[in-house]
Order: sequence, then structure tokens, then C-alpha cells
Amino acid sequence: MKPVQSTLKKWMNENKNFKENYIKIKNEVLEDPEIKEFLSLHPELTRQEIDKNLIKLYEYKTQSKQCDKCNSFGSCINMLNGYSPILKTDNNEIHIQYEKCHNHLAHEKQKHQQKLIQSLYMPKEILHASMATLQSDGQRMKAIDAIDEFLVHVNSSGLPSKGIYFYGPFGVGKTFFLGAIANELRKRNIASMIIYMPEFVREIKASLKDDSINTKIEYFKKAEVLMIDDIGAESQSAWFRDEILGSILQYRMMEGLPVFFTSNYNLDQLEGQLAKTNRGAVETVKAGRIIERIKQVSKEVQISGENRRNN
Repeated sequence: MKPVQSTLKKWMNENKNFKENYIKIKNEVLEDPEIKEFLSLHPELTRQEIDKNLIKLYEYKTQSKQCDKCNSFGSCINMLNGYSPILKTDNNEIHIQYEKCHNHLAHEKQKHQQKLIQSLYMPKEILHASMATLQSDGQRMKAIDAIDEFLVHVNSSGLPSKGIYFYGPFGVGKTFFLGAIANELRKRNIASMIIYMPEFVREIKASLKDDSINTKIEYFKKAEVLMIDDIGAESQSAWFRDEILGSILQYRMMEGLPVFFTSNYNLDQLEGQLAKTNRGAVETVKAGRIIERIKQVSKEVQISGENRRNN
């Protein structure tokens, strides 16, 4: 059997148009600025080696390098979606390697950051909140200043040991503030967990049936940043207050992990709410312990204003 190259050469000689096109493409490849630079850096490559690997050089030339011909990860034109070609030599042979391109890395970072915000029964619009969309009227400035102070500390020294306890009337946007903070932390690769308190109580009770309660409690204890929305919204059992909420707050207090809260009550009012159990008992001492833990993991900030849900 004749060698493939000699057969191909003969076929090219018999097909003038193909030969002309081949020569044209070859010249275009070898005149490509990046390929010329590559070849100049490797004078050990013989003309025969270059000709033998012309198809690899053509493959390199026709593809996007680090997204110069692609608008996004989804519109990548390369043979390997999201990977950029690199010319290499090994034992005087030309090879193409592929590495993740800029768009691929940005796509992976975005996916990773999306996973940094987790929520339990929170509306989707809250998870899309941002600091830019918070209206900085006089009634909200104290809360916005508190967030800015927290984020400045994050940027300079890492996570503070205290979050913020936002309180104010229904509909002033307290929960929206949590979403905005969570997204700011996401930009800094800091994970947060947002819990809607009434549903959290029901979730924990349901966990008793499948023995997953300890796993969930450990998760909430150790979340990088924990956010509890609408604490005090409904009466709780003494068991949940002391064994669940108290345990989570105690751990986070000892470990210096911040907690954010929203509530319709200030801390004095919340203490009264927590003292009441769903069996009608009033346990002020135990409620006071919870309040002290809340003070250790957050600082109290009021949000006032009109009911924005009616707008």
C-alpha cells in the first residue's frame, strides 16, 4: 500500500482547484500573526514538520482565542465549547492544548456565586434584590448606613461577628434588605442562608419524622451568614425556642458568626413575644436568654416608612 502522503500528493496534482485552494489556505495559515510568532519562537521545527501539522495550525487559526470571536459562553464557536486553543511543541512536534477561556471561567464563577445564596421559603424577587435598588430616603438611611458599615468591615477585615437586627412595621422592605445584603456578600464569595421563620418552625417539626433534624440544625448553626426573616411572627413552643433557636444562636455566638434578622418587633417587644409559649405559659427568663444571644450576634437597627407593598 502506498503511503498516504504520496497518495494525497498525487491526488492534489490531479485536482488543480483543490491544489490551489490548499496552497491558498496554507499561505493564510503561515501568515497568521500568532502562528508566525509561534514558529519564530521554535526554529527547531522543520518545514516538513510544519507541513505535516498544517491541519493543526489551521485548527488553531480558525478558532477563537480567549473569547476574541465569542460574545458569551453560550455563543462559543470553538470545537470544544468554552475552551481556547494553545499551540505547544513536544519533541519537535506541534500539538494543540485547550484551556478554559475567559467566558467559561466567568460562567463557572457565576454558577458558583448563584449557589452562595440559599433560601428556605423565600420569594424569588427577594433573592434578586440589590443595594442599588434600595431607596435611600431619610427613613431608611440608618439601615443603609449600617449595611455599608458591615460591608466595609467585610472588605477590610472579613466577616464581623455581628449582623443586623432590622425591625419596623409591616411592608417597609425589611426582607428586601436581607436579599440585597445576601447579593453583596455573594459578590465577595460569601455564602448566606435566608430562612423565613414561620416556615422554618414547620420545617423543623417535620424533620422529627425523618430524623433529619440534627443535620438541619448543624447546617443552620454553621452557615457562613445566617438570615432569619420575620422572627416573632407566630407563637412557638418552648422546645423550639430553647432547643432549636437557642442552640443555633448559642453556637453562632460562641463561634463569632453573624446573624441577620427582620421583625415587626424591637428587641424589648420580641422578648415579650418569645416569653409566651403556645401553651399559654409566660417564661421571661428563658426569653431573656434568647434576646441576649440575639444581641451578641446582631445589632438593632430600625427601618420605618410607608407600606411599600401597597404601592
